Amino acid sequence: MSPNRHSPLIALLLWGFLAPLFFSSCISSGLSDKRILQYLNQEGFGKRYTGHAEEQDYVTIGDSIQFKDKLEDLSGADMVKIDGTIHLPEVGRVFVAGMTAAELESFLNQKFSAILTKPDIEVEIRTGGSKVFWVIGEVRNEGPVPFRGDITIFEAVTRAGPNKSTANLGRIRLIRADPRNPLIIPVNLPDLWLEGDSTYNIRLQEYDLIYVPPTFLTQVADLISSILVPLVRPFRTVLQTIFQIQNPGSIGRGQRRF
Repeated sequence: MSPNRHSPLIALLLWGFLAPLFFSSCISSGLSDKRILQYLNQEGFGKRYTGHAEEQDYVTIGDSIQFKDKLEDLSGADMVKIDGTIHLPEVGRVFVAGMTAAELESFLNQKFSAILTKPDIEVEIRTGGSKVFWVIGEVRNEGPVPFRGDITIFEAVTRAGPNKSTANLGRIRLIRADPRNPLIIPVNLPDLWLEGDSTYNIRLQEYDLIYVPPTFLTQVADLISSILVPLVRPFRTVLQTIFQIQNPGSIGRGQRRF
């Protein structure tokens, strides 16, 4: 039998072997994509407890809750645990994460009504540092910043210490991330001190992200560096190897021969 007659048989055998692998990988990929999409639809919305703290402060993980009754001798404090609960005296553990101060007062009045005749609870929420905003990019102090309210983007950037030679302050971006309606606001900070225009000196919210991009020349320099460094390193290694071969008895500066 000639080799040409074997070709269809070999192709058929290969297809029979590879086809199940191909289709199983496609099915597996499809199931994986569906699981990812399902997860993103259910869970992919950032932090679990969010709001606008300057309008209505709300409880989140790590906050300290202080409460007292105006008339009765009842008071206490507890930190919100990772499961969103605090411990109340004579009541036990209750879930409070996500509640505003007003909602929490109403909730605690309801809980303490079992042991007090007319509870009148006052609540104070002390942030545990979970409410933050971020400054990233060409700044010295990059990363999360505790959000304590009433701070503008100008204050945030200047406190972060923009790099004078590399930061492009005319193309800053304020990002309020959201999976459905993300908001990105371009900000030209020099307009503030050159023209007195405070239009874009926006007051920040918790979880805002400020990106300070590099200047165009910095981007060009980074690009050139990323191209040249991988080429220079092996060349330098080769030169060092050649030098050592040609000078086997050479001793580096600061070394001693014993």
